[in-house]
Amino acid sequence: MYGDLRWAAGSGPPAPGRDRWRTARGGTVPRTAVVGALAALLLAGCSSSDGDGDDRVPGRPGQRPKSVAPYWVNPDSKAARQVSAYGKDGKAADARLVDRIAAQPVAEWIGVDDPQGEARGFTQAAAKADREALLVLYNIPHRDCGRYSQGGAADGNAYRAWLDGVLKGIGDRATTVVLEPDALPHIADKCTPQQFHEERYALLTEAVGKLKALPHTKVYLDAGNPHWIKDPGAMVEPLKRAGIDRADGFALNISNYQTTQENAKYGKRLSALVGGKPFVIDTSRNGNGPAPGGDDRENWCNPPGRALGTPPTTKTGDPRIAAYLWIKRPGESDGTCKGGPKAGAWWPKYALELARGAK
Repeated sequence: MYGDLRWAAGSGPPAPGRDRWRTARGGTVPRTAVVGALAALLLAGCSSSDGDGDDRVPGRPGQRPKSVAPYWVNPDSKAARQVSAYGKDGKAADARLVDRIAAQPVAEWIGVDDPQGEARGFTQAAAKADREALLVLYNIPHRDCGRYSQGGAADGNAYRAWLDGVLKGIGDRATTVVLEPDALPHIADKCTPQQFHEERYALLTEAVGKLKALPHTKVYLDAGNPHWIKDPGAMVEPLKRAGIDRADGFALNISNYQTTQENAKYGKRLSALVGGKPFVIDTSRNGNGPAPGGDDRENWCNPPGRALGTPPTTKTGDPRIAAYLWIKRPGESDGTCKGGPKAGAWWPKYALELARGAK
């Protein structure tokens, strides 16, 4: 399960900011005394070695300025717990690196066992912090063509029941939903067998309609990335049949590494074909762009040498690009390739590599 409710089930919102930093030895120092030095460290790129004599460990994550990123930062995410664990182990430099992930609003992927409880927990926590929840729904039947993220609901009725739980959990709280990564691109690339297409379109159309019937929910349908479905025209019919007219827009680059520039160019071409709809770009791991292709057919799966991309923000400087989002949770595996654990599992080594490579 990608989601994490350990904090969301608590009784109060996260602290509004970090007024003090704690050291690996248990002491605290004022934030104002260290913020300048820390900024310099982050810009220079911290080493994972703790031989620098700096034992400052970031505290519990707070929220980013609402005007920049209105989405909720989970103060008990996997990344935040990793920061705490590194601090307790005396690995302050590693803690500071992983805090580059923990400090950002990252999407919560709703699991299959308790969709209503998870959606309610995340949206309530976000509302208490005066922020917007960012959720991913990823349970379509015949998901991922039986690959690393295979699974999904057993059939259409099971999916509808699961979706109804999500809807009840969201209620009237402000939420942005990224709907079913890969579902439409896998129709466009013919990976999903033809006999499942009609059901998939029906389920996605229903999902868009029901989500948009909620008073404060935005919905973005996944449209792949420019190196997957290279002709944006191939995504037009799938998007239209899935309800793009009612949705707020579409999403690009989910769990991938293509550059923001390439996605922006592609997205504008696709937008012009679907009525000028805006789009969001997953920038979670595209700081160094994609890995070189070579002979690796899975160069999208846990590629080495990648980096965190632009932090989440709605300040994109382009009216067609609604936001840069971290939809894929940095530090979670793409699948059991290149030494990684199963898809969605936390992988500290990869989290450190992504953070270390960030500009």
